Amino acid sequence: MSTINLVYFSWVRERIGKGEETLELPADVVTVADLLAHLKTLGEQYEAALEHQNVIRAAINEEHVDHGELIAGAREIALFPPMTGG
Repeated sequence: MSTINLVYFSWVRERIGKGEETLELPADVVTVADLLAHLKTLGEQYEAALEHQNVIRAAINEEHVDHGELIAGAREIALFPPMTGG
């Protein structure tokens, strides 16, 4: 297991009900996609926030990454909805 600090933004934060948390992750959670799938198992609020996980954006250590990115060595992973311009 590894420990990771997660930070949530915008409606992801609102639906989960917290801005950040530190979690122990199982050994089989190795990519951002794995992390999103794992989080959805943690309760209804996570499931609601990540229902359409393909639109969720991620950043590892403040760098935007795709869902296939490995999370090993990450100090912080941020999850947020798509940015809108205007």
